[in-house]
Amino acid sequence: MFKKKKTIQKVPVHIAFIMDGNRRWATRRGLNKMIGHKQGGIALKNIINTLCEIDGIKYASFFAFSTENWKREQKEIDYIFDVAYNLVEENKDNFYQKNIKFVAMGDISVFPGKLKNILIEAMEKTKNNTGLVVNLAVNYGGRDDIVHAVNTLIANGEKQVTVEKIKENLYSAPSPDVDLLVRTSGEMRVSNFMLFQMAYSELYFTKTCWPDFDKKELQKALEEYSKRNRRFGGQ
Repeated sequence: MFKKKKTIQKVPVHIAFIMDGNRRWATRRGLNKMIGHKQGGIALKNIINTLCEIDGIKYASFFAFSTENWKREQKEIDYIFDVAYNLVEENKDNFYQKNIKFVAMGDISVFPGKLKNILIEAMEKTKNNTGLVVNLAVNYGGRDDIVHAVNTLIANGEKQVTVEKIKENLYSAPSPDVDLLVRTSGEMRVSNFMLFQMAYSELYFTKTCWPDFDKKELQKALEEYSKRNRRFGGQ
């Protein structure tokens, strides 16, 4: 059970994670980098379960596979797809029972049938759930997301593009803007993740690699967020 400390006076409604450091975690231990991805999947499952225990957090987005990740070796891509398939297959019933709404955020049309079908199945099974919304970003890029939204508006005959109309057509819609972005492994950049949705996000960077990101590390991130004074461009 997650025990929220008194130092946490506020929590983000929408928290997002760049799950970085799987390969680095494995290399430091002399392990095959594929093992890092497997452990990363376990960490993802555990963090989702923890977030369900925290009142106030309504949306959680996770960067799993970017539009740039296609540049990696095919062997690694195939393994990542297997990890994603197994994660969703093994947890879709758990998502349903915990009232989690699962969303595959990105263009999944290009994925192998097996992976695409399990993502669609999980979304269909949980579409009416009213608890935590989990956006799993797969074949996703922030710039691509904006282009996708604008092209959708053009295809629908919109003559004028507005901020609100773009928001309504992003892959993450109807999730609100991101309040807190957490990136693991020590890198300090946003790597083309949810660029439109992070206009006023608080950023939190930790040297902890994703497979080691647990309740204690989440606690630290939430404590730091609670200290921030969010002004959204005001004084």
